[in-house]
Amino acid sequence: MDDINVMQDQETGKGRLQINVISAADSRPVADARIAVSYTGVPEQTLEQVITDRSGQSEVLTLDAPPEAWSLDPDNERQPYSEYTLNISAPGYEPVSIAGAEILADVKAVQNVRMRPDDGGREEEEVFVIPAHTLYGDYPPKIAEAEIKPVNESGEIVLSRVVVPEYIVVHDGSPRDSTAKDYYVKYKDYIKNVASSEIYATWPAEAIRANVLAIMSFTLNRVYTEWYRNIR
Repeated sequence: MDDINVMQDQETGKGRLQINVISAADSRPVADARIAVSYTGVPEQTLEQVITDRSGQSEVLTLDAPPEAWSLDPDNERQPYSEYTLNISAPGYEPVSIAGAEILADVKAVQNVRMRPDDGGREEEEVFVIPAHTLYGDYPPKIAEAEIKPVNESGEIVLSRVVVPEYIVVHDGSPRDSTAKDYYVKYKDYIKNVASSEIYATWPAEAIRANVLAIMSFTLNRVYTEWYRNIR
């Protein structure tokens, strides 16, 4: 029996989560927002319930997660993170539900939430579902493309040199899909979001730094060559 308990202890870890809530109208912190945390697989069973402070921040929660070693082993096929669902409500705002928040062992995750003001008394819940991490989920292969691309003047914005933009345009679909929406996203937020979906925060600092530099280089190449615009 003792051996079984030791094995179970080795198969679990602890991760941390903090939620930051702001208004989508003016980016001000939303105080007294109520946040219910549950396992994504069991959304009706609340594990933790917290309320944001004057800065719109929750306390740092400690949540169960798989052992850190799972996210460091390239041959591991088990899901190296736990998935949680967050239900957020606040007076004067439409409720928000986020399913699939990923928690890794021994690191702190920060979930930012933007709540829309409730105009007209309706309370339509805004639902977000975070897909499986790219290192764990089953995704189609990347579309093949030439390593060296010609830089042609498009007649619109032609950059004379590589610059770091404040915003970039994210096309939510295939580059050839003209029906997909375009979104303006802050450059630093885009890099952060891509890094979070492509690597694990448990990796050594040197590996994280190398991957972030590769993501930045790839993104700036897209901006400079206007590649997406040119292939439509």
